[in-house]
Amino acid sequence: MERDPSEAPILLFDGVCNLCHAAVRFVLAHERAETIRFASLQSGFARRLLEAEGRALPQPGEAPASMIFVEAGRLYEASDAALQVARHLRAPYRLLAWARLVPRPIRDAVYRFVARHRYRWFGTRDACLLPTDALRDRLRDEP
Repeated sequence: MERDPSEAPILLFDGVCNLCHAAVRFVLAHERAETIRFASLQSGFARRLLEAEGRALPQPGEAPASMIFVEAGRLYEASDAALQVARHLRAPYRLLAWARLVPRPIRDAVYRFVARHRYRWFGTRDACLLPTDALRDRLRDEP
C-alpha cells in the first residue's frame, strides 16, 4: 500500500485493549488540530498497511502491538509512536515529546513492559471502539 507523505497521520491502536481505547480518547480530547486519523490494528486497513510495509502481523491468540503511528510516509513503533503522537497534543501534554531525550532502549523497555501487561492491568473488550459522531469521519476501519 503506497502511502502519500502528505496524507493525514494515522494512529493504529489495539482495538480490544482498554488502555489503548483510553489513549485514543486522550488524543481526541487534547489534540491541537483534528488531523490524526485512527484505525484499529484488527481492521483490514491496518492489516493491508502493515503487510505493505513487510511488518509481521500477530498470530492468532497473540496480542498485537499496542500502538503504531504513521506520519509523513514513516511508520513509528513503540515509544517512538507515542512520542510522535505527543507532538500533536496541546500544552502541557506536548511537552511529553521531550522524553525523546531518554535513550530509546530505556524508553522501549518501559513501553514493552506496559504493553506486555496491558490486558491484565487494564482489561480488554469484546469489540473495537464504537465511534462517536465526532470520531466517525476520522476512523479508517474499513474491512
